[in-house]
Amino acid sequence: MRRFNLALLAAVALSTGLTAVPAQAHAGRPLGIDNCTATACHFDVPAGTYDVKVLLGGDAESSTAVSGETRRSLLPETAVAAGERVARSFTVNVRTPEGEPTGADGTPGLDLVLGGSAPALADIRVTPAARHTRQIFLVGDSTVCDQPGDPYSGWGQRLPQYLRKGVSVANYADSGESTVTYLSEPRLWATVQPLIRPGDLVLVQLAHNDKTTDEATYRANLETLVAGVREKGGEPVLVTPIVRRWFNSDGTLNNNTALLVNGLGVDHPAVIRSVAAAADVPLIDLTAKTKALVESLGVEGSKAIYLYNEKRDNTHTSVHGATVYAGLVRDELAARHLVPEGLVRVG
Repeated sequence: MRRFNLALLAAVALSTGLTAVPAQAHAGRPLGIDNCTATACHFDVPAGTYDVKVLLGGDAESSTAVSGETRRSLLPETAVAAGERVARSFTVNVRTPEGEPTGADGTPGLDLVLGGSAPALADIRVTPAARHTRQIFLVGDSTVCDQPGDPYSGWGQRLPQYLRKGVSVANYADSGESTVTYLSEPRLWATVQPLIRPGDLVLVQLAHNDKTTDEATYRANLETLVAGVREKGGEPVLVTPIVRRWFNSDGTLNNNTALLVNGLGVDHPAVIRSVAAAADVPLIDLTAKTKALVESLGVEGSKAIYLYNEKRDNTHTSVHGATVYAGLVRDELAARHLVPEGLVRVG
């Protein structure tokens, strides 16, 4: 599950004609629509967290979605009747590297791409977020990360669209990482931990690449991550891994491949559940939820969730699958009151 040799966002931006003039971030001018073309916007801002308010709509019926940086979904497709305007807001994390922490730096500043079946942007304003703005840090692997190109997508890449202004997603998941490598690579945990502020959430989903990690080490690594989050005043949330699409003849996923039991017999979801209970850490049992969903869809229906049709890949999710799985995470964040109700976008 190492990084795939895929086109970067820069190529996407070029293909959509990203030629807007950079915003004059330090000249006192508002960061607005003069920095946009019909399909994209570029704002020349430093790394940080920014609130974005868009006014959608035009003379004709429209339907607009907003993505940004490394293919992050920031606003779900929003339909607006002809002649009307609808305001929407979200908060976005801008950093370098803008996607996977061990990947390419990406494009400096904030880049937004307008999508949807009939995009129409009437106005936009970008302002620095308030200092107390809450962040959700994601610690994970390629099933979570900001994947650099189609057809791949991590659920963390699709999560921001489900959150409103006032909370941002800082996705530090990285392809190919295990609990061992995430803790040892300086660009990963050693970079993330100092950024955590009191009240921030840190969601940890690491298991897919712990194929040779023994149970004692795996447990200890999870405990180290939990303690490190709490040391900074953050709130750790342990997430069991998404299942692999590996069916038994009876249509179930009750096997070691699907349920992430490694070659040493380490049952990763079971260990995560145990650590969460022992350390009194909130648990999102994504293994159980994705298992139930995939089994309900069946052998054929579940192919669209993963990249089986495109790559014969039963581990990584399509954009559709990542969106569905991000919705499951959103539901758990809301149900467990980990994110205030008013900051969760349900439709």
